[in-house]
Amino acid sequence: MINDKRILEKLREEPCYKSPDIAVVLGSGLGSLADGNDSQSISYSGISGFPQPTVAGHGGKIVFAEFGGNNIMMFQGRFHFYEGYAMDVVTLFPRLVAALGAKLYLVTNAAGGVNKEFHPGDLMVISDHLNLMGTNPLIGKNRDEMGPRFPDMTHAYDPEFSQLLTECGRDAGVEMKKGVYAALTGPSYETPAEIRMLRTMGADAIGMSTVPEVITARHAGLKVCGVSCITNLAAGVTDQPLSHAEVLETGERVKYDFIKIISSFLEKVSV
Repeated sequence: MINDKRILEKLREEPCYKSPDIAVVLGSGLGSLADGNDSQSISYSGISGFPQPTVAGHGGKIVFAEFGGNNIMMFQGRFHFYEGYAMDVVTLFPRLVAALGAKLYLVTNAAGGVNKEFHPGDLMVISDHLNLMGTNPLIGKNRDEMGPRFPDMTHAYDPEFSQLLTECGRDAGVEMKKGVYAALTGPSYETPAEIRMLRTMGADAIGMSTVPEVITARHAGLKVCGVSCITNLAAGVTDQPLSHAEVLETGERVKYDFIKIISSFLEKVSV
């Protein structure tokens, strides 16, 4: 089991550490937001007891930056259930930043487009989610010091912050989509029949991450907002074979719009 206390102590000892106001998790191919801040970064491998990402497009760094007077703690790469990590590892980030005093948890991810109106390269503000991973990170003894046994998920994604993301997109000349993110375990991509089922259930985009983090963040009292980069169309929406290479290629193609929008949001947001 991950030793949160030990990792917290190690983080606070780092020369570049600043108590975060906002945490940002950068998903597959979206780590470019943290580029250029290497002097204020810590490698995951440099923190004793910290897990390591095994998926391409997840850089494995914590970067400290400042936007609009807010201290930002960016995680360049996350941990996935399909990598074989237990849920306490998958949800490490929200527990850490809540203990460090952060107020807002901004999640980003690469996702497959289930909504037929979506196209590769679209950016979607997450309005809600479907947890279809077959488990919940809060199963087991409740950590009363973090949050209640039965946390409310009515507004898992904060409407005010989500609206600000949409406005930042508009100001950048980008039409931000809005929709429901469905999380499955992976690592195999879904079949066309599964995608038809998910569309019927109300999913607009699908991925293999994010939802356990959001549940844990809300349990800990963090506000949450999120953006999915639609990096490919899901099976059955397209006849093209699906690959992780396409995910990374699309992330590279949209990175300038992505950086502009998220940077603008971080400059404007008040927590």
